[in-house]
Amino acid sequence: MSKSTAEATFGGRQIAELQIPKVDVRKPAGEQIFQAIKQAILRMDLSPGCIISESEIGAKFGSSRTPVREALMRLREAGLVTTLPSRGNFVAKLDSGKIQEARFLREALEMANIRQLIEHELPDTAHEALIDNLNQQHHAVEACDHSLFGKFDDEFHLILAAATGYPRAAKVLEREKMVLDRLRVLSLQKADHLATLYDEHRGLFNAICDRDLFQAFDIAHIHLNSILAVLSDLEERHSEYFD
Repeated sequence: MSKSTAEATFGGRQIAELQIPKVDVRKPAGEQIFQAIKQAILRMDLSPGCIISESEIGAKFGSSRTPVREALMRLREAGLVTTLPSRGNFVAKLDSGKIQEARFLREALEMANIRQLIEHELPDTAHEALIDNLNQQHHAVEACDHSLFGKFDDEFHLILAAATGYPRAAKVLEREKMVLDRLRVLSLQKADHLATLYDEHRGLFNAICDRDLFQAFDIAHIHLNSILAVLSDLEERHSEYFD
């Protein structure tokens, strides 16, 4: 990963610079603000350490203070925003230890999901959903659409988790993946990496369908640990983003 690619990824934008629509008055404002700011943080549109002003959020969304504060409270609970006394709200910096822990927990969950699906067979509905998902991933790779690929990447893993029949597993996986999502933005910038991830997803799907536990585990281990190289690169180039 070149320095120019890394720098292009993190633009250091402010709230006022984000392309965000006004709040839809027909829907809860707090939820809309929470989702929009969360996605901006996870996409690294708002860099770690960036200040988040309540007044700027309110002006940007055309919203009153109450839903803004509700959204910020949820962002703090999600570990994406931190509040410093007498200084204000900031995008939480990255924590190498928490990232390593999230990767560990994610791998444990993913491997358990794979074992469950191979031992009890992949349900037909999940099989069809995964085929459609992989087709969508392929289109995103061909279009070199990083954002769209990221969406279907998330969906692929959540379909597998949901197919186990343990809905809490899918929720825990989604929570732990969120800790890693800011690193993934960096890794998805290269078209050849998109193709690699797609090939790994398809290989994992085929191994599960063939009920080949050894092959599935081998692919999953490589796939789930690739984020460590991104972490090393980011720590070297953007130490200011880490606590």
